Amino acid sequence: MKVISVVGARPQLVKLAPIAAAFAKSDHEHVIVHTGQHYDADLSDVFFSGLGIPDPDVHLGVGSGSHGLQTGAVLTALDPVLERERPDWVLVYGDTNSTIAAALSAVKMHLPVAHLEAGLRSFNRRMPEEHNRVLTDHCADLLLAPTEEAMRHLANEGLAHRARLAGDVMVDICLRIRDAVLAGEHPAPVLPEGIDPAEPFLFATLHRPDNTDDPERLAALVESLAKLPLPVALAAHPRLVARAAEHGIKLTQGNLHVGRPLPYAGLVAAVLASAGVVTDSGGLQKEAFLLERVCTTVRPETEWVETVGTGWNVLVPDPHLLSSEEWAATVTRTAPDADPGIPYGDGHAAENVVRIMEDWEGGSRRA
Repeated sequence: MKVISVVGARPQLVKLAPIAAAFAKSDHEHVIVHTGQHYDADLSDVFFSGLGIPDPDVHLGVGSGSHGLQTGAVLTALDPVLERERPDWVLVYGDTNSTIAAALSAVKMHLPVAHLEAGLRSFNRRMPEEHNRVLTDHCADLLLAPTEEAMRHLANEGLAHRARLAGDVMVDICLRIRDAVLAGEHPAPVLPEGIDPAEPFLFATLHRPDNTDDPERLAALVESLAKLPLPVALAAHPRLVARAAEHGIKLTQGNLHVGRPLPYAGLVAAVLASAGVVTDSGGLQKEAFLLERVCTTVRPETEWVETVGTGWNVLVPDPHLLSSEEWAATVTRTAPDADPGIPYGDGHAAENVVRIMEDWEGGSRRA
């Protein structure tokens, strides 16, 4: 079996790590195509080196641009690659422009598509990621769902016959890196100046368009973080840095301390060292849950509803509308007493993915 994995953004590289390791233990041929959607070294190169992922076999070098430009560029660059390789499967990851572009390129060539992390829904059609994941699910042959909730979403959309519960590969890599960090096998994370890792601090990220593109909203969110009673280590995504500069918003203020994005092991170590997480990232919500740190999500919805149902994650779409006391109490709340359980699987999802792809004989073009 020959499988092409198409990745291009930081969360996909993290998911690729356990998949690449699982394929390396098999007799199958695994080809890695990096679209270059995230071209910043902090968001790409360090994940290959830090997670032991083989270097990409193909790098498309797409870079940044509008959604249409980026999606079109991946389509244009990927077509000849798929034509040359003619894989048995094209494996796409998550919900980025690289995901939908790779799925479209493959289905137009009648190549079977498997979608890892299928069935997630925020039900917020303002999010480009929501369109990407829904469209990818409806054109893919095999839907590799991470959770029972994702399986229910796919069944509600008439896609149950293509769906299989694989578990979440993020659990595989997160737990492996957690154990390595706790064993002292990774250096301490590089935290922003002003953050003492020996004292309580909060770890934060902010990057979604709904939170960064409107200058008034971004300024209010930054001010809310700066007013928290604990120091806040903000790992600043390039998008946030660019929008703040464009709007004339100073990120370093009050208790808010700004640093660069962290490699994955550094991120896991930072979350473990923290007293809690504030984010609008889907991946970090789940990582906080897996690492048993309370998370406050600056969004009105989440794809990872299991984190909210257990109390480990709280949605606060407009922290600037809360009193300072209420906002601080939410972010610095104590961890729930209840066992979070294992709604995302037991850490063997990548092995499940390889097995399911080996056994699959259905699909929209092979039925």
